[in-house]
Amino acid sequence: LFLATLTYDTLRFEYEDFPETKEPVWILGRKYSVFTEKEEILLDVTSRFWFTYRKNFPAIGGTGPTSDTGWGCMLRCGQMIFAQALVCRHLGRDWRWIKGKRQMDNYFNVLNAFIDKKDSYYSIHQIAQMGVGEGKSIGQWYGPNTVAQVLKKLATFDTWSSLAVHIAMDNTVVMEEIRRLCQFNSPCAGAAACPAVESDVLYNGYPEEAGVRDRLSLWKPLVLLIPLRLGLTEINEAYIETLKHCFMMPQSLGVIGGKPNSAHYFIGYVGEELVYLDPHTTQPAVEPNDSGCLPDESFHCQHPPCRMSIAELDPSIAVGFFCNTEEDFNDWCQQIKKLSLVRGVLPMFELVERQPSHFSNPDILNLTPDSSDADRLERFFDSEDEDFEILSL
Repeated sequence: LFLATLTYDTLRFEYEDFPETKEPVWILGRKYSVFTEKEEILLDVTSRFWFTYRKNFPAIGGTGPTSDTGWGCMLRCGQMIFAQALVCRHLGRDWRWIKGKRQMDNYFNVLNAFIDKKDSYYSIHQIAQMGVGEGKSIGQWYGPNTVAQVLKKLATFDTWSSLAVHIAMDNTVVMEEIRRLCQFNSPCAGAAACPAVESDVLYNGYPEEAGVRDRLSLWKPLVLLIPLRLGLTEINEAYIETLKHCFMMPQSLGVIGGKPNSAHYFIGYVGEELVYLDPHTTQPAVEPNDSGCLPDESFHCQHPPCRMSIAELDPSIAVGFFCNTEEDFNDWCQQIKKLSLVRGVLPMFELVERQPSHFSNPDILNLTPDSSDADRLERFFDSEDEDFEILSL
């Protein structure tokens, strides 16, 4: 964290390129060869939204911090994984960002949802203030589960994207619960399942017809976040192959986690190394230029991405998946079931059709912000990664 004030330019030359290896490189469900597709790999990585520490943005809550350096890394990783969901939703997985090329309006609609100001759907301001309801004071470090819970709440206001956000707790994904959440023709299970239709309040400058059109379809696009603990103090090796497989699935949104108290957004792997985007660079807050356009180059990482050994990963993570259609979700379920049959591979979570009887009520667990179950589980996932440790060199 003490390196957090390095500028983007000073970091640009410190990253190694991909190793010359026959091992495939997997980036969010896409397979590449280093020998024949290096440019494609780098273009794919650069096209992901890269959210870092910023300074000199409007004070959070009017009187709070004007920079998130030193405390906002997990909040930025939450923004990155959610931005990837919005890219898949509005631009598609094949979309690419090319420096200097004019982008479509939907691209700027996605970017504007994360800009550092109080009225952007998923801004640092919204995440920090919504976190107060999760027991986190502004400026306090988040764990992966807390940021997932906060993003789920914020997504209910984003009617342009009209997402169904499900956070699978107790290491269990219940298919029936997700289908109920995603199917429009089911009775309302809560605010997230039934977007209101007052366009002047909710569309927030985004195209109204998109929200109306999507309401006519029968499946809300799903963002599935699964907070996990893959060991006590370090990752259990038995989970490593399963974790790799998550990056191989076309529905992959990647993983948020990191080293103790230093969060990263993991987007793939090569060999025994994870590939990630690092938020620990402080950049100035961005304002629209004189013509009203938003300069966007600083939101894309234009150097080779960072890598680290999978064995160094802190065991507290959240894995993300995006299923645009019901077919995508069914396909994801089939892949998870097949993976559970592979010998020597330990599943990171369980996939079940119906809720086990020992579970608490899913509506209470997932839809009530202050339920005791959610608080208990949040404390479980965040307790390990909140006490800062000074590591001897």
